[in-house]
Amino acid sequence: MRVVLSACAIVVSLLCLLASIRFLLPTAGTNELPGAAEKQLEFVRSALESGPDHDAQQQFPEGYLFANALYGMAWVQVGLTDTARADAALKEARWALSRIESSDGTAPFSAGLVPEYGVFYAGWTNWLRGGIIGLQQVPDVGEAARYEQASAELAAAFESAATPFLQAYPGQAWPVDSTVAIASLALHDQLVQPRFDDTIARWLGAVRERLDPATGLLPHRVDPLDGQPIEGARATSQSVIHRFLVEIDPAFAREQYAGFRARFLAYPLGFGPAVREYPHGTDGVGDVDSGPLVLGISLSATAVTLGAARVNGDGDLAAALASEAELLGVPLSGLDTKRYALGLLPIGDAFLVWSATARPWGVAPQPEQDFDIRWWWRLPWLTTLVVVTLLAWLPVLALRRKQPRAGDLRPNHQLL
Repeated sequence: MRVVLSACAIVVSLLCLLASIRFLLPTAGTNELPGAAEKQLEFVRSALESGPDHDAQQQFPEGYLFANALYGMAWVQVGLTDTARADAALKEARWALSRIESSDGTAPFSAGLVPEYGVFYAGWTNWLRGGIIGLQQVPDVGEAARYEQASAELAAAFESAATPFLQAYPGQAWPVDSTVAIASLALHDQLVQPRFDDTIARWLGAVRERLDPATGLLPHRVDPLDGQPIEGARATSQSVIHRFLVEIDPAFAREQYAGFRARFLAYPLGFGPAVREYPHGTDGVGDVDSGPLVLGISLSATAVTLGAARVNGDGDLAAALASEAELLGVPLSGLDTKRYALGLLPIGDAFLVWSATARPWGVAPQPEQDFDIRWWWRLPWLTTLVVVTLLAWLPVLALRRKQPRAGDLRPNHQLL
């Protein structure tokens, strides 16, 4: 028994030591690629080929599109950061786009909406198209024409609407989806030629008139007819909004990002940093977007905030969230692949690699902002690992104390 308990304690100790090392290793800067980015992408690609995007579609309506779009966009970010990988990035991004434009990609959406299939589908697809154009020194004529046409259709949809927040599904609108779509128009103006300045300016003006009154941030859900908030700001959408808003208006993005950080960043029970699904002072339940909440924390929003922090120049928060992913994500790294959560949820790996490689596409990298995180934020995590190690050895020590010492086994002879 003692041998078994000792072996278990040694294994736990080694795992905690490995976790501590991963946790303490330096992470990539906001303008750098993580060293394992291609390994992560290799795992996501191999997983997509076996159908988890269809599985994700069963969990939420955007599952198939997200799984493929995030993969393609992460590759774009790799190619933009390291031009030596641009050709490989272009090939993979095109592969992802072809899957999104297939009947499987359009199936969950309504072709009768304006723009066609709704702003969620149109926006994310057009953003990836822009990334493909940005990877090419001389854009493919057909791809450039399709990007121009899709961008013009998006702009026309915004121009004709009474609200800045177009419908993603019939009768339903989320500001985050329109933010992605407008970002694709801003990217167009950076990559091709200025064309949609007026559309973007009008959109920003209309957005400022429809902010969540409780937080001053973009709301989570709005009335599809007039764009007025019907659900306040939530981290599930905020974390994505702040990945794209900087592409539209960096000054407005800095203002909004500071508000998001102040209202959603948290340290539950002293652990963190992490991101609440609802702002401080407000409680709510998890749903299909946020996933289960742990002490009010959305794990998915926390992962996506890594990307938002990178593009907004919040290097300290990005580094902390990347380190926590290495500690809590149970990463498995082999010769060719790296996966998190034992590879059980590939769409989670897609979100993480998209966030970990995030960088601006159409604007210059943002200067480091003067944000703080608690200087001692690592201490609770490291203390926990030490406690787990000690607990693993307690049964061994207890058993050792119960066993009689060698001297106690000698017979007690009485002298007569």
